[in-house]
Amino acid sequence: MVVIGLLAPTAVSAFTYEPTTLQPGTIERPANGTTVISVQGFKIAGQESGKKPARLVGVGPKGNVEWVYNGSENGIVWFYDVDPLENGSILITGTKPGETVVTIWDPQTQRAEWSRTFDWEDTHDIDLVNGDQLLVANMRNYNESTGKNNDRLLLYDLSKDDVVWEWKFRKNGYNRTGGGKYTDDWTHVNDVDKIGQGRYLASPRNYDQVIAVNRSTKNVTMRLGSDENWDTMYEQHNPQYLESKNGTETLLVADSENDRIVEYAKNNGNWTRTWLLRGNFNWPRDADRLPNGNTLVTDTLNHRVMEVTPNGEVIWEFYAPWGTYEAERMQLGDEPGGPTIRDQNSTGTATLTGSVALTPGTGDRSTFAEWVTNTFAGTPIDSEVAWLADRWAHITPWIRPVWMGSWDFARTVLAGGVVLGWLTVDAIYHRTQIIHRLRTVGTRVRSRI
Repeated sequence: MVVIGLLAPTAVSAFTYEPTTLQPGTIERPANGTTVISVQGFKIAGQESGKKPARLVGVGPKGNVEWVYNGSENGIVWFYDVDPLENGSILITGTKPGETVVTIWDPQTQRAEWSRTFDWEDTHDIDLVNGDQLLVANMRNYNESTGKNNDRLLLYDLSKDDVVWEWKFRKNGYNRTGGGKYTDDWTHVNDVDKIGQGRYLASPRNYDQVIAVNRSTKNVTMRLGSDENWDTMYEQHNPQYLESKNGTETLLVADSENDRIVEYAKNNGNWTRTWLLRGNFNWPRDADRLPNGNTLVTDTLNHRVMEVTPNGEVIWEFYAPWGTYEAERMQLGDEPGGPTIRDQNSTGTATLTGSVALTPGTGDRSTFAEWVTNTFAGTPIDSEVAWLADRWAHITPWIRPVWMGSWDFARTVLAGGVVLGWLTVDAIYHRTQIIHRLRTVGTRVRSRI
């Protein structure tokens, strides 16, 4: 009866499930133009789900869907970086198993103008720079024959059809014992941007840091964070380089595993956190400062994109399941930048307000992970429980069925634990009979051989 009671709500969810659709949330002010959203999607064993396709979505100022580009049209399993180009087209980074596909797609004609497939695995970011060169964050690049990991930044010249510059992490002070698994996803360098002449900003996520590399000298000229210094950043994504009016170097970062957005300014060689945006985020992976001073935030596992004021107010919001990765305002181009928090006199900590929280569990009703965290808050084990709850919140959305909510999945896991525990206890209690029956069966089998 206990198991039936736990599973009954899940059965109801299965029968009443309706796929979450593209829809606007808070629209206090119309956006300044079209917002293009990259939806990473999810696919297992060749089967697509209505909730988890990889797609790009063009969203109008008032939250109206202007166009949708499905990755399945080009065999894309994952969508990552999107860069609006000057001619109105979009440079798209997508991946297939073991390959990366770079596409220039025209929203007006709904057709690809150009596409090229490379044997780079799971590349998250490729930018078009210097006219005809691709700036690439190349990760998952372990060579089994040499036993070396070649995670790198590179420039691929389309005219010459060749790599004309590269910068390997293992040759520039990165130890194989740091970061992730050396023979697999070691650095997870998920972003690279040109921030000046011969100067590239990169995000080796698994080292919890953002760096700037000089193309000519190959020296690291700027570094924020360090491996496992999680107070600064914890496996961040898509940092944006800004400069204040007086030239102070500033970084705006989606601090993903810490579920927050942070901004740091560098003074006299030291970094100071000048802004922290917190709230009910679940793995944010992009934050871009807009020219109006607001920040465009992509909140991945809440499947939404928001424009947020410096004081944390959501003034524009759109929901796009499953797994939003990046968003850009089309008419502004690729990460145009805007005023720093210091230049807006808005330093400090801001808390998210104004979201309509269409995603279940982000509103008045807590998710299972939030409930666990709140229940054990203030106890001697609150930090350990909070860490486990955070892992649960980040991992389970990728493995639970799309029609199963957070609480339904928790009840199913608990029911499975009850059944497994009951079978284990029953097996121990009847171990003598079980052993006897197994021996009898074994004797009969041997006698027939």
